[in-house]
Amino acid sequence: MRLTESITIDASAERAFAVFADLEHAGQRLSGVDKIEVLEGPANPLAVGTRWRETRTMMGKAATEEMWVTAADPPHGYEVAASSHGTRYRSAFTFVETRPGQTEVTMTFEGTPETVPAKLMSCLAFLFLGSLRKIMRRDLDDVKAVCESDAG
Repeated sequence: MRLTESITIDASAERAFAVFADLEHAGQRLSGVDKIEVLEGPANPLAVGTRWRETRTMMGKAATEEMWVTAADPPHGYEVAASSHGTRYRSAFTFVETRPGQTEVTMTFEGTPETVPAKLMSCLAFLFLGSLRKIMRRDLDDVKAVCESDAG
């Protein structure tokens, strides 16, 4: 399963990257996140090896996942990984300044089943694609609002 969403932000790639990679404030900036607990590494800005627990309410239930940064190339992008219920997840964020003061941010989310039960369940993944796409879009919209605000 792979989903990609993009958004154009009226901010430089440096500003967009700084806001997206600021885990310290992500809990206040992302309306879909209930709680973030930094476990290891810097929270602002993210760096390879930074680990945290993120709790979201999805389909009426709290879901907590541990995540970690696997790559960081400021201000061009970063990648985050997680592993849960036999599936390896990867989220990649890229920042391309399309003109001065305007950046296209692309988020790619992938899930790769690694166990037999996860592979069997992956056949039903299409049932959740709409919900996942809405979560991605909401996160992008939330961070866009911060990037474009004067307060930041």
